[in-house]
Amino acid sequence: MTALIVTESLFGNTLAIAEAIGGGIAEVLGVPTVQVLHASVAPAELPADIELLVVGAPTHLLSMPNAGSRHDAGRRGAIGPGRTGVREWIDTVAIPNGLRVATFDTSIPSPVRLGTAAGAAATALGRRGAETTVGPSFWVTGMEGPLADGELGRATAWGRELAGSRVGPA
Repeated sequence: MTALIVTESLFGNTLAIAEAIGGGIAEVLGVPTVQVLHASVAPAELPADIELLVVGAPTHLLSMPNAGSRHDAGRRGAIGPGRTGVREWIDTVAIPNGLRVATFDTSIPSPVRLGTAAGAAATALGRRGAETTVGPSFWVTGMEGPLADGELGRATAWGRELAGSRVGPA
């Protein structure tokens, strides 16, 4: 199995989670078959050997980041808030039939879960024809981070679970 993880990360937290998920996938597969790419450089046409696509972004305003929320993050010191991210990449990507797709996000814990980047990405990917499993939110302690204790381990475990699962989307 080969996996592609497409992510957007403004303060480094979502990227750290994506890399931990990739590490968990690689542990199960036993070979380095995972590529982590920022959405701004991810291909619109996925390589034929991709069997698992994982898409992740930070939750901004109950959804995926947009130009305005990226700009705001830049004023708070975000590392290279680009003009494009997961939202724009999803609008261009061609999803092959039968590809396993899962989403995740980073979010600030809240007693009420109204919307997340993972849910919004799954909906957008569904409009592109993907059957998507909505994965977990990984917790950050504030907009800039850091990650909450234990989240890298939880991300690695979810990566192992994704790699060990041979069934299609839930």
